[in-house]
Amino acid sequence: MRRLLAIVLSISLLVLPVQARETKYVALTFDDGPSGKYTRKLLDGLYDRGVQATFLLCGYRMQDYPDLTQRIFDEGHEIGYHGFTHKNMQSMSRRDIAGELEDSQALLPEGCQPVFLRPPGGCCSDAVRQVAEVRNLAILSWSVDPRDWATHDTAAVERAVLKNVKDGDIVLLHDMSDSSVQAALDIVDVLLDKDYEIVTVSRLVRLRGVKLRPGQVYTRFQKTS
Repeated sequence: MRRLLAIVLSISLLVLPVQARETKYVALTFDDGPSGKYTRKLLDGLYDRGVQATFLLCGYRMQDYPDLTQRIFDEGHEIGYHGFTHKNMQSMSRRDIAGELEDSQALLPEGCQPVFLRPPGGCCSDAVRQVAEVRNLAILSWSVDPRDWATHDTAAVERAVLKNVKDGDIVLLHDMSDSSVQAALDIVDVLLDKDYEIVTVSRLVRLRGVKLRPGQVYTRFQKTS
């Protein structure tokens, strides 16, 4: 009798429904590039992992690295504006801000149509918002900032992100040093193991059913109930 009960229990466990894990989404964004060997290493690592990210590019660096700018676009990553000179836009006139965008736009790959502007340092103003609105650009901020530009400690950057990241977050990183790039790739590996899908910001927007409003600032895209 005991053996029969054990068999029945085993069969019942086999037919119990398995609750599927819900996929979580996060967008990794990279400011200030392209930067030569660091961007190449990052792109190689993202390609090997099948991951796409959002790059906020500076015009003067696109001018220096047109091949990397094209590669970013060709490999399915998203490109957004980060100004031409990387100067603080908060004190600029609307004319100067527009000039920063126009000079950058001239260097974009054919067919690339950015939908995001991230002013350097995230420093926004009424003029920045007004120019973004006229040019049909949303302003992209972030919700997780490990300050990777201020340290060469790869492990510290990883901890700062992994301790705080949640579904729908936008993570601010840079492809300007080996420590930042290595931290980014390590973060990707951990998040993938934790059932996160790493996507471009535009894909995250679509997944969350958000209609972007030009000139509005976005920091993250939470799931709405």
